[in-house]
Order: sequence, then C-alpha cells, then structure tokens
Amino acid sequence: MKKYTSEFIGTFCLVFSGTGAIVINDASGGAITHVGIALTFGLIVTAMIYAIGDISGAHINPAVTIGFWAARRLSGRDVMPYIMSQCAGALLASVFLRVLFVEHQTLGATMPSGATFQSFFMEFVLTFMLMFVILNVSADAKETGIMAGIAVGSTVALGALFGGPISGASMNPARSIAPALVSGNLETLWIYLIAPVLGSYTAVLIFRLVR
Repeated sequence: MKKYTSEFIGTFCLVFSGTGAIVINDASGGAITHVGIALTFGLIVTAMIYAIGDISGAHINPAVTIGFWAARRLSGRDVMPYIMSQCAGALLASVFLRVLFVEHQTLGATMPSGATFQSFFMEFVLTFMLMFVILNVSADAKETGIMAGIAVGSTVALGALFGGPISGASMNPARSIAPALVSGNLETLWIYLIAPVLGSYTAVLIFRLVR
C-alpha cells in the first residue's frame, strides 16, 4: 500500500498545484501568467519525483504507468491499483479546488482551443516526448535520482510552455479526468484519455528501437 498511497498523494499534489495555478491565475486577473503555470507543473513533478520516486516511482500519471507496463518494467497486477490511486488523488484535488473556488467554471480542465485533431495530435506528441525521456532516465519502473527529477520536470514544463495554448498540455489522463468530472466539462475528455496513452505506448516502441 505504500506505493499506492504515494501515487495518491503525488497526483493530488500535482493536480492541486497545477490546475490550482490555472484557477488562481484566472481569479487574480493573470497574476501567475502562462509561463508561471507551465513552471508550476514542471516544478511540482520534479518535487514529487524527489519525494516519492524511491517508493512508487512517482508515475503520478496513468499514461506513464501504462508505458512502464508496456516496457515490461511494471507488473500487470500493479497497473490498475496505480491508476485508481492516481485518479482518486486527482479527484480529491479538484474537489478541494471546487470548495475553494466555487464559481470557477472549468477548474483547470483541459479543452482544445482549436480543432479536435490538432489537440489530439499535440497531446500524442507531448506524451511521446515525456515518456521517451522518462524511459531513458529512469531505472526499472522508478523515476529516481538527481537527473530524473530535473529531466522529467523540465519536459513537463517545456510541453506546457508551447503546447498549453493549443491543447492544455495535459499528457496525463488523471490530470484531465478530475477537473472535467468535477466541473462537468466532459465533451472533449476522450482526447485526453486516448492520445496520451497512444503517445506513451509509441514512445516505448521507439525506445526499444533506439536501445
């Protein structure tokens, strides 16, 4: 249970901080800025890798968990408990944000700013990049060590910096499910469930070719 509890806490912190930055940016008239939001996501991922990487691997992302399983670094019996823990932590974070910001309409939910296919492809590529980096800097199914935290956190921040205005740069089904469910913005949720998983799995295939 230590692993699952760590994933719950890690994903809670990710969603509370990351989507919280979006909500507070809206509530404060843009005080945090887009760059600040991207850095918030990157920094919280880095912090969680250092905090729980040696316990659960600090996946805090169902697409990453599925990627580790596809790469044969994670047992199949751990996949669903990991994903359930991640989604539960994310949901609790969005519920807390709903209590704090009752009138906010989206709670940081990821939604396309343009065409659906554009956001789908963006999420696919961003998650591919993220998973490819993770596979190269992690050991087994764990993101641990000095370089893993910096590399993975920087990749998340990078994706959010340039992909955020298009798709929201989720790269994480749990991060998208929670605010969508709590705020009721479900129309395009499927993009953020399918594209990251496909991107993660493709990264595993390319990683095997490269290695």
